[in-house]
Amino acid sequence: MRSNKWFYLIVLSVIWGTSYILIKKGLDGFTAIQLGAVRIVIAGLFLFLIGFKSLKTISKEEWKWVAVSGFIGSFFPMFLFAFAETEIDSSIASVLNSLVPLFTLFLGLLVFGVSFTKNQFLGVLVGLIGAGFLILFGHNVNPNQNYWYAGFVIIAAIGYAGNANIIKSKLQNVSPMAIAVGNFATIIVPALVILPLSGFFSNEVTSGKFFWSSLGYVIVLCAVGTCVAKIMFNKLIQLSSAVFSVSVTYLIPIVGIFWGLLDGENFSLQQFFATLLILLGVYLVNKKKTPKKAS
Repeated sequence: MRSNKWFYLIVLSVIWGTSYILIKKGLDGFTAIQLGAVRIVIAGLFLFLIGFKSLKTISKEEWKWVAVSGFIGSFFPMFLFAFAETEIDSSIASVLNSLVPLFTLFLGLLVFGVSFTKNQFLGVLVGLIGAGFLILFGHNVNPNQNYWYAGFVIIAAIGYAGNANIIKSKLQNVSPMAIAVGNFATIIVPALVILPLSGFFSNEVTSGKFFWSSLGYVIVLCAVGTCVAKIMFNKLIQLSSAVFSVSVTYLIPIVGIFWGLLDGENFSLQQFFATLLILLGVYLVNKKKTPKKAS
């Protein structure tokens, strides 16, 4: 069981670390709204093909949590990351996503009554300070980029954190496949409404220079980065804990920064140390110690 959870953690880090550069490439041919909507539609179709029958296993009571999980863990983050990467580098987005474990602890404490330690509380503070420095240093390195858009990544990270807590506390008895397919069964309808309204099917978009290459990147992103990874992540949460599962963000920045540098993005020494500060916060959050109970 222990080796299985580490296998899932490492594979997910590679898949999701690559997702940020794929989003960036998808934005060559699409707007942020078009990219978010088409991702949901394509990923939903993939999931329905391989796991539609699993929907029968979700009870009426569980459906409301599956729906909430779908919107905060998939629907909104897909648009938020697309908007963020219109202004900030993919490597920065991957690093900021490392805040997920910190928000997972914070939401677990406030909303779900999960126990916590002093180290975990300190980790949240250290991680947030590191994020602040990363944004500040990033603005100095890339003054032409609007680092207010980093806020979109932070909001998405809070959504991911809420999703992890919901799956662990409310959907423990639902199969990872059913959760993933159920998520997209609830969010594909609004995406289907948004997609044509976004101008995705206009001649200007479909005849664009990057339409087919961007669509190819999005298909890879959906098939692997969304469908396969989402099922694996749901399984990882059930194998471990909500906080351990989102520790995949330890390794995601390494992969994300690697792809960003290959694509010509700037990443300074100051940003590297800010990244280490965030990861130190994540380490403190995951450090084992006798917990206190939330009062």
